[in-house]
Amino acid sequence: MKESSKSHPYQEYIEIRGARENNLKNVSLRIPKRKITIFTGVSGSGKSSIVFDTIAAESTRLLNENFSMFVRNFLPRVPQPDTDGIENLSMAVIVDQKRLGGGSHSTMGTITDISPILRLLFSRLGQPYVGEVNMFSFNDPQGMCPECNGIGRRLGVDMSKALDMSKSLNEGAIMLPDYSVGGWEWNMIVQSGDFDLDKKLSDYSDEELEQLLYAKARKVKMDFAGKATNITVEGVIEKFTNKYIKQDLKTKSERTQKAVAPYITEGPCSCCRGARLNQAALSCRINGLNIAEMSSMEVGQLIGVIREIDDPVAAPIVKSLTERLQHLVDIGLDYLTLDRETDTLSGGESQRVKMVKHLSGSLVDVTYIFDEPSVGLHPRDVHRLNELLQKLRDKGNTVIVVEHDPDVIKVADHIVDVGPYAGSRGGTIVYEGSYSGLLEADTLTGNHLKQELPIKASFRQASGHLSIVDANLHNLKNVSVDIPAGVLTVVTGVAGSGKSTLINEVFLRQHPDSIVIDQSAVGVSTRSNPATYTGIMDDVRKAFATANKVSPGLFSFNSKGACENCQGLGVVYTDLSFLESVKLPCEVCGGKRFKEEVLAYQLDGKSIADVLEMTVEQALAFFNLKGVSKILQAMSDVGLGYLKLGQPLSTLSGGECQRIKLASELHKQGSIYVMDEPTTGLHMSDISHLLAIMNRLVDAGNTVIVIEHNLDIIRNADWIIDMGPDGGSKGGQVVFEGTPAQIIHAEQSITGRYLV
Repeated sequence: MKESSKSHPYQEYIEIRGARENNLKNVSLRIPKRKITIFTGVSGSGKSSIVFDTIAAESTRLLNENFSMFVRNFLPRVPQPDTDGIENLSMAVIVDQKRLGGGSHSTMGTITDISPILRLLFSRLGQPYVGEVNMFSFNDPQGMCPECNGIGRRLGVDMSKALDMSKSLNEGAIMLPDYSVGGWEWNMIVQSGDFDLDKKLSDYSDEELEQLLYAKARKVKMDFAGKATNITVEGVIEKFTNKYIKQDLKTKSERTQKAVAPYITEGPCSCCRGARLNQAALSCRINGLNIAEMSSMEVGQLIGVIREIDDPVAAPIVKSLTERLQHLVDIGLDYLTLDRETDTLSGGESQRVKMVKHLSGSLVDVTYIFDEPSVGLHPRDVHRLNELLQKLRDKGNTVIVVEHDPDVIKVADHIVDVGPYAGSRGGTIVYEGSYSGLLEADTLTGNHLKQELPIKASFRQASGHLSIVDANLHNLKNVSVDIPAGVLTVVTGVAGSGKSTLINEVFLRQHPDSIVIDQSAVGVSTRSNPATYTGIMDDVRKAFATANKVSPGLFSFNSKGACENCQGLGVVYTDLSFLESVKLPCEVCGGKRFKEEVLAYQLDGKSIADVLEMTVEQALAFFNLKGVSKILQAMSDVGLGYLKLGQPLSTLSGGECQRIKLASELHKQGSIYVMDEPTTGLHMSDISHLLAIMNRLVDAGNTVIVIEHNLDIIRNADWIIDMGPDGGSKGGQVVFEGTPAQIIHAEQSITGRYLV
């Protein structure tokens, strides 16, 4: 259904003809260039197949073809999408939700290219002058701390486990292995004659403790069996460190590793105190601050410090720095610090950091492709995201967004609604046009944009409490809070307010047996699929084996039943060296993965390959095995009825991964469920299904704790814990505890204002 509108005479379009990737049914489409086009539709309808697997894939493939064959060998291989043709493509910049990895050497400052500019500032203005830019890099041998190699942390001795300060040496104050009273190492301390054996360690002077623990190796004459012998003596911690930490512990016997491991902990480097740089770099300051102190400031505070630098030499550097830092503030990441390691950022934060990187670029006429950029954003901050999308468009770029949030959809110049449903019942375009036209359209998206769930009227009473006491991790400020048991609790608050720290770190450490359902990938192997992940494949194999009186192992494409030609992959890869390798269906099994003899065995008229081709809904109708039907019903309940049982897990979106985890955990009782933004990737029409599942879990006697920004979920909580009042150092407190009906009247709660 198309909305008629007069095209601008100069309007250009990206034209797609006959797209057939995944579930797309010969889709032809015109996407206006230099506009914001938003793709909507239920999860699994084919939005990502158009945007990522067709447009982004072809754009990347064409770009890569400009490189030499040698360079292309090092680039990811992107196959040509299944389509009749795509025209008028420009270079695509893909901003997805994949977490930023990078390990300890990758920080927010390095990934956004802000740290290199800050280093330049210190190399030009810092006093005393210590050298060029690389002197301020913890990834460069000239700048890094020599003790920890620029990581900021080192293995060391856990002093609380090594020493009991309330005891004397005679009472066993040293708890490290080898130092039992009367033992060899203990005797060497005694023989040295330097220490009072009956004095408690807490009464030792600083000098005595230093001597006992950290004295360097020295020769001492000792009397052994009437003979004077020179023995090497060193401090207790010094010796332990040299023996077990400075040398690789893995080279020791397994028994030694087990005995020693409890006494070793990772803590800040004693030399640089976690700053990662050597002492020369740390001695260089601007306005009293060194580079490590600036990097550990929140961006919102740092921008003020940078603006105060008025040296004309640094004017261009200051301008560039403030511009980039302002982008971080504008998108609501003012609570982050430049030294924050990238692998600690959430999916939503990672995506917004990537956006900032591109905002500073001067490329135009680029196609920017975003995957649900509102994930992890509080309703208060969505307008910031919208302004960013508009800025990118106004610079002359084409902006394509896959999104479910109604407040983001509103800013579209053009909307493409994909559907009508998911999986094989999707894959067509059900609406193209403006936002106002979508409100009138009879599609799932159009109908649900006009509805919102009411605030819950009656609330369950808690059966007890799970307490968090004096939590101080990250930005939490002595937080003590009772989480009610046996009800649905939603933890809310703006990004960076401390929600994830409170629940995913503090709470889960205290309740490690909780069932955690987050958005991390469930499997990256082409050999794992919904049937194997949820465990139903074992029952299916047994059913086939019993019906045909053969071994269950025959019905596994990872085991005896695998086609020998393709080893159960269903496809054969032909490596063409530096050209793209060719993937062809296996000519022996025809892509079915199994040996011919296995495919001859049937269960109620279907082969094992036929079963793996079934969707969850089709399998529900086919099987009457109690264990299998229960899990299939759970998958259907979480909105995954369209998934095929044999679809590789590596092709699932973040939202689908989360829901398949939920489906495999639904049958438990008396448990604590922790869900991290379960509405990610969910269409508005699926929110009520998700709520029904949460309520079912609570009614079965479970405690459900959800971290969420979605207003419909918040409105239907039994209890809300609102963190804030803002992000970063301005957050970390509980600003409200109570029901949705009460939060509306709580003046200090930002969340409450958006529920009305």
